[in-house]
Amino acid sequence: MLYDILIIGGGPAGLTAATYARRAGKSVLVIEKNAFGGQITWSPKVENYPGFVSISGAALGDRFLEQAMEQGAEVELDEAVAVSVDADGVKTVRCESGAEFQGRALIAAVGARPRMLGVAREEELIGNGVCYCAVCDGAFFAGQDVAVCGGGNAALQDALLLSEKCRHVTLIHRRDSFRGEQKLVEALEKRENVTFLLNARVAELLGEAELSGLVIEQAGARRELPVAGLFVAVGHRPDNGIFADLMALDEAGYADAKEDCLTKSAGVFAAGDCRAKAVRQLTTAAADGAVAALAACRWLEG
Repeated sequence: MLYDILIIGGGPAGLTAATYARRAGKSVLVIEKNAFGGQITWSPKVENYPGFVSISGAALGDRFLEQAMEQGAEVELDEAVAVSVDADGVKTVRCESGAEFQGRALIAAVGARPRMLGVAREEELIGNGVCYCAVCDGAFFAGQDVAVCGGGNAALQDALLLSEKCRHVTLIHRRDSFRGEQKLVEALEKRENVTFLLNARVAELLGEAELSGLVIEQAGARRELPVAGLFVAVGHRPDNGIFADLMALDEAGYADAKEDCLTKSAGVFAAGDCRAKAVRQLTTAAADGAVAALAACRWLEG
């Protein structure tokens, strides 16, 4: 079958794109390699998505999927491993299982995954004390002690944000100086509830069902640091590798597509966190999905 639109990525951007495309009467297939709903399904509670005072990330992801399928979108749980375009402009997506799917237009909505520390039980404790978004989850730790791991602008900004809500913030960095802007460092130095731990790393995560503390390794010695939350801010990695021939990618691997979600290739669009942008939030991913779907529909009709 030749679909009107193939969407790679079943997170908020991809599923929103599917809903909009189906409402425009286009045939749609969404290919997702892990779990429909995307990374938001990691969050035990979401309080910053319009229309819901509070909802679990898993439940919200289910709502995205249910809505897209109710509109008639087809879904496939498989990993896209290669994309090609023939002389007629037909896009072919080859999956890990060996299955191939074809479409006239393609929307890449593969997201960007946070880089992990690589500490034992890190993935197990995601949503139970281990977090990757201070804007999303910082409010859940109001009045408690937390730690931020990283040395760039993202880590410094996270520490500033958390210092306004949390009792104490410990900023842990493996080097002797921060890579982020000096003005952010100076702003943190003025906060009485912020402590720097330089030349240090997180060696272990403590706690059973929930994080209760960290083991910090510094200058050859180890000590425990009691915290309720650990915010990891050591960068993100977009999953854009298979689109390298179809899109211009920046140095970090993000798709060079502006607010219109257009890429350098005709009929190929980028939406959500895989796109080069200033703000990566649940709402901006969904917005990208709508923009990319409408742009793809216009392209198909034009």
